[in-house]
Amino acid sequence: MFDFSLNIIGNDWIMIAIVAMALLLGTKRLPDATKKLAKIMAQYDKTKNMVQEEIQKAKGEFNINVSGPVMSERQKLETLAKSLGVNTEGKTDDDLRNLVNAKLGGSAKPDQDSTSKQ
Repeated sequence: MFDFSLNIIGNDWIMIAIVAMALLLGTKRLPDATKKLAKIMAQYDKTKNMVQEEIQKAKGEFNINVSGPVMSERQKLETLAKSLGVNTEGKTDDDLRNLVNAKLGGSAKPDQDSTSKQ
């Protein structure tokens, strides 16, 4: 079969977008539209940087590194415990919860489920 896909990459898309904007907006409104777009992009970058800085401040001394979604409660506990420097070998879920709470300075909730998944 024939492959009729367009092999358009990188800068070609920018040129296509500029031509399309010129055709849609006309040459009189194009400068105003590009200025507004530039302001929007600048505000987006500024806000994104602020959010990233706030996340880093909130993260503080904890080095929590999650590479992807975790599948079970046990994996969540182990990831959190390892980031806090807690050894997870041979410990139950309740033991890990208590150690993590102690490291974070919290207290265990009395209404937690007492069954542990292993």
